[in-house]
Amino acid sequence: MSFNGSPVQGVLCDITGVLAESSSESDGVVVPGSIEAINRLFEAGIKVKFVTNESARTRASLHAKLTRLGFTINIEDILTPSLAMVVLLKEQKLRPHLLVHKNVMEDFRGVETEDPNCVVLGDAVDEFSYVNLNTAFQVLLKSSSTQLFSLGKGKFYKEDSGLSLDVGPFTAALEFASERKAVICGKPDKTFFHAGLTALGLEAEKVVMVGDDIVSDVGGAQAAGIRGVQVRTGKFRPSDENHPLVKPDLIVDNLKGLVDTILK
Repeated sequence: MSFNGSPVQGVLCDITGVLAESSSESDGVVVPGSIEAINRLFEAGIKVKFVTNESARTRASLHAKLTRLGFTINIEDILTPSLAMVVLLKEQKLRPHLLVHKNVMEDFRGVETEDPNCVVLGDAVDEFSYVNLNTAFQVLLKSSSTQLFSLGKGKFYKEDSGLSLDVGPFTAALEFASERKAVICGKPDKTFFHAGLTALGLEAEKVVMVGDDIVSDVGGAQAAGIRGVQVRTGKFRPSDENHPLVKPDLIVDNLKGLVDTILK
């Protein structure tokens, strides 16, 4: 089992746009062939971990959605930025001001938030109001050492029939206004990909990352030493095939196309 002449023992797989297309009103729609593709990887003995920048759902909610859609995966195999963020907050004894989606507040249960000394931004959707962004800005102004964290930094994602703003543009606004760089907890940060490698128990050269985001998924993986594969599903746009900075190791129509290549 190889790809581009090198063995593949593990796959890091994005969720939204690769396994299923997102919807604001339902669980979404399974990308054709993706359920069978994941099952074929498991049957071939290839390890799979699901790395997502999804910050509007808890891991439990995301797992439940995938189960309803027909996927059979273990909840422990899903890596989300909110859970990684909680670990970091506790390790560094930080008290966050949270501007995140109400659905993921459960992940932050038990985290001290009184007298915040950092700001955590997630895909807050309708909570991204002037008032809420300005409140986060005021927290950052307390000290030049107050850190800004972002759960991923995607520009946009595909939902229903169009593209919607992701957390990245709002993070960029606070970076610009507060004159500090955000610490990214999620893709494309190398630390998040390294966490995926640790979960797989494999070295980077034995792993492939597959995603629909040319920068966060493919470019982020390559920066971490992992081969990056772009699918033509999800938020993919034809211009991604000629991206000025990121050159995928392979471009396939969908996840099934990658699995066919690995297992042929």
